[in-house]
Amino acid sequence: MSDQTPAEQSKDPFYLAEQAGLKLAIKGRLVTVVILMALMALTRGPDRAVDYILAGILFSLLGVAHYLLIGSRFDRSWIKYVFISIDIALLSVAVAVLPAAPETEIPQIMIFRFSVFPFYFILLGVAAFSFSPGLLLWTGMAGVAGWMSAFAWVRAGMDRAYEWTEMPVDPTPTQFLELFLNPGFAGTGSRLQEAAVFLVVAILLAIVMRRARQTVRRQLAAERQTSLVSGLFGRFVPAEVASSMIEDDGVLDPVEREATVLFTDVAGFTSLTETKGPRAIVDTFNAFFDAASEVIGQHNGVVTQFLGDAILATFNVPVADDRHAERALAAARDLMALVENQTFAGEKLDIRIGLSSGPVIAGNVGGGGRQSYTVYGDPVNLAARLESLNKEYGTSLLMSQSTADQVGQEAVQRIGEIDVRGLSEPVGVYTGAP
Repeated sequence: MSDQTPAEQSKDPFYLAEQAGLKLAIKGRLVTVVILMALMALTRGPDRAVDYILAGILFSLLGVAHYLLIGSRFDRSWIKYVFISIDIALLSVAVAVLPAAPETEIPQIMIFRFSVFPFYFILLGVAAFSFSPGLLLWTGMAGVAGWMSAFAWVRAGMDRAYEWTEMPVDPTPTQFLELFLNPGFAGTGSRLQEAAVFLVVAILLAIVMRRARQTVRRQLAAERQTSLVSGLFGRFVPAEVASSMIEDDGVLDPVEREATVLFTDVAGFTSLTETKGPRAIVDTFNAFFDAASEVIGQHNGVVTQFLGDAILATFNVPVADDRHAERALAAARDLMALVENQTFAGEKLDIRIGLSSGPVIAGNVGGGGRQSYTVYGDPVNLAARLESLNKEYGTSLLMSQSTADQVGQEAVQRIGEIDVRGLSEPVGVYTGAP
């Protein structure tokens, strides 16, 4: 049984999968009950039809009650054990007390020679849908107890019970049939063998279900880790980043290394907000961020923050990439081509981009159970400064000296130098627009 609280269970993907399996099993059980009820009512004669119909209705109502409890505020982990026990108890009582064949008044012990025992296996199949090895073992033990109790009850009421031990050594066919077909033949050994087979099958299913449970748990864990990645970086995450985070349970250790930072902003944002309503603004930027994130991810970059109408992306963190400056420049050029050739929620946009390379510190930060991946360092501030300087230079893409040195002078054009607060030396500025 689970020691989780109902609130914890409601958030546990594995528990939810177990609930879904139980609901599916109950649906299958209901269909089976209806089919068997109809077959029994049609083939056992009108005198027995009412009994089978009533029994079918009772089993169906129990299934409906269990189905309604699953996932409700009254649901508990032990309830499934109760309902499977009730099913086994009702079946065993029916075997013990309902006449095997009322029209012939044959001894009740004869019912154990009919095709009754397979019904217990149906209940074992229902239990298997729960993904619970414990429930399967419980069903196996409860089934054995119910079957043998019904047999013991009937046998105790017999005046004379014949057993396999009374069979002669090397019996003739006549001797064998005389004992086996005797109305007083109980065959305790056969009942014990049936019970043993049932318990062994339950144990084997429990072992198989345990392995299946581990497989499902791993699958759900992988889906949960993928959700962590998506929640941290958005839907467009490079495969290397996703793999790294999944291996580390969604946590990236802080790193300090050289990286390239891309900062892009939408030109004319203020005038855009004045001419469009809030809903239109949200739709426009959602469409743009969606497309821009995909472009950045295609170049092994990671969007770390959305800042109003701006995007901050990093290359070489969190996953190492020796060509980070080249990839950042390629992503910037593709972003410029994107806004040139595409509209977003029907709106045409212009963007400005700043690129800067240098040492940064990056890692998960946050509090109150919420975290985000953040980068710190001069390249972050410089990339934002260069993005803004595009207005002064009449350009769309500016990069720092450090980035230009890594991508090669033939790919860029020098603009000049600027003084940056906090830096002792002027910084060379280049444009990299195609």
